[in-house]
Amino acid sequence: MSPDQHITLSVIIVNYNVSYFLEQCLNSVYRSRGIEYMEVIVVDNRSSDNSVAMIKQKFPQVLLMENARNLGFSKANNQGIEKAKGAYVVLLNPDTVVEEQTLEKTLITFESDEKIGGIGVRMVDGKGKFLPESKRGLPTPWVAFYKVFGLAALFPRSKRFGKYHLTYLSSTENHDVDVLSGAYMGLRVSMLERVGLLDETFFMYGEDIDLSYRIQQAGYKNRYLAETTIIHYKGESTKKSSVNYVLVFYKAMIIFARKHFSQNRAIFFSFLIYLGIIVRASIALLRRFFMFVFPSLLSNSIVLCGLYALTLPWQANHIEFPQVVYFWMIPCYWGIWAASNLLGGSYDPPFKPKKLLKSTLFATLLILVIYALLPKSLQFSRLYILFGALWFFAWVLLERLGRYLLLRQSNGWNLRGKTRFLIVADEEEFQRIKSMVLQQGKEVEYVHAAHTSQAFLESKVTTPCALEELNLSNYDEVIFSAKDLSAGTIIHWMITIQQSNLDFKIAQPDTDFIIGSNSIETPGEYYKININNLSRPEKLRSKRFLDLISSLLLLMFSWMLVAFYRNKIGFFQNILDVLRSKKTWVGFIPSKDNYVDPLLPRIKTGVVYPSYPPYSEPQEIKDKLNLIYARDYSVSQDIKILFTKLFSLDQR
Repeated sequence: MSPDQHITLSVIIVNYNVSYFLEQCLNSVYRSRGIEYMEVIVVDNRSSDNSVAMIKQKFPQVLLMENARNLGFSKANNQGIEKAKGAYVVLLNPDTVVEEQTLEKTLITFESDEKIGGIGVRMVDGKGKFLPESKRGLPTPWVAFYKVFGLAALFPRSKRFGKYHLTYLSSTENHDVDVLSGAYMGLRVSMLERVGLLDETFFMYGEDIDLSYRIQQAGYKNRYLAETTIIHYKGESTKKSSVNYVLVFYKAMIIFARKHFSQNRAIFFSFLIYLGIIVRASIALLRRFFMFVFPSLLSNSIVLCGLYALTLPWQANHIEFPQVVYFWMIPCYWGIWAASNLLGGSYDPPFKPKKLLKSTLFATLLILVIYALLPKSLQFSRLYILFGALWFFAWVLLERLGRYLLLRQSNGWNLRGKTRFLIVADEEEFQRIKSMVLQQGKEVEYVHAAHTSQAFLESKVTTPCALEELNLSNYDEVIFSAKDLSAGTIIHWMITIQQSNLDFKIAQPDTDFIIGSNSIETPGEYYKININNLSRPEKLRSKRFLDLISSLLLLMFSWMLVAFYRNKIGFFQNILDVLRSKKTWVGFIPSKDNYVDPLLPRIKTGVVYPSYPPYSEPQEIKDKLNLIYARDYSVSQDIKILFTKLFSLDQR
């Protein structure tokens, strides 16, 4: 740390593979008002996406630090702090959007009271809901006990039980609190020189709790600032329902307890934490089971039971099927119908009856072909197969309709079937965003335009009206233009509207992506102009299915093929890697520096490539070949490449 009299504030952002969020974050930071001298430092933890290239191209004024490997949150932030020249620093997550006055108000608050050592701000998620981790109490053993066993959730207004998230304190008023969030943490540099930097023992979680505690121990205050609000998108690694989060977070709590509590308290705290890990991990697993696994198990069990029930009319007419039909053939028929629909994308959101019909017809024809090849003793009834296909189709249709009407699940059958968009932008930006919406793959019912002052252009509203006068229940997504609206205005509308069935997204200027988040438990998501075919879920599943089948065939005939390979061990290792989903047989042509084009879907490293040898062409040509492969992808294309390069499958 070497303060510079010309720099008031240093903003430090640690980035790892979130290029789109980072660009949005930097745009909001550079729109900040009231700060004459500010520097922005981005510490990149060896991202494999285009983060570094994006910064160099679009934000040359950023002080970029590139790490050779992922050093974790604490270590990377310390690197930035040591490089910072401001009298104050703000540690900022890349998946955030700050209001124009957020940084200014942070500085004003610091300068109003020299005893303030750390500042946090009010945070909302991608749907405008308040994030309780904006302000927290110190996780003492009893506070942890109340949190782990759900008493904090049952009695949020209690000063005894609600200490973890300080839920008894208003989220819209300023408070002195124990713990600030590392997603936005303003720090006084002179204070850091006394208490030290982030503890690098904490790799990902807990470092903000530890530093907040040390700030208070040194006689400084942590101030929760409710006067300004930021958006904090919740990444995959911070999903509260995931077992990974439970394990990593509570492990960090144990490190904190051993560092700051007496031995007896630390032992008691650790016991509670280990108990909490068991309880929370069990709840997380059960929750995931009942949300994702159980509905599918129940649905498929009903289908299978229905197929067995279909044999009753035959039995009533004294027509007995062979025992092999009940034990093997009916389950196999069900498996073929289910597998065909899985590979065909019938279960992917949004649900489309046309996909279900095509996949079920294909599976039925396949079953009839197999049936014709069976011995006469096993050809019990073609009519049963047709009724079975009809039952399978009807049940899935009914079940998906129930998912939507009763549970509002995205993979249910929305009879309307199309998405309704409202774009809040001026005319020029509206046309650009609209073209992106129409190209990104969703079926669009209509795209309306509105501004905060009036509706215009293609809106069906007959008379101009303000945004607040529109019936927003007529829309599924509201997209705000960051070019035409301030971050403060966008956040204001997100908080004000707050409809559970409405998704908010933000379109950045001069980019081909739109960022949003559907709930606190889903990662921040983006969609951009969809130029490739391989990104579709059913195509990725088909590719994985082909990998499995081809690997098993290669293994079956390896006794014949192995003689043609120079690297025999490499051949078998590749088969094993593909079976274990560590590799795919056909992948994108790699670059020498492991750069991953953000326009390409994420697939495993390939054994062979659409072009060979992979490094013989310039990078521009390789990028084009990869885009063509993704755009025109089909299973037959992969099969053709595999046959062409059959004797190159040993390369490592």
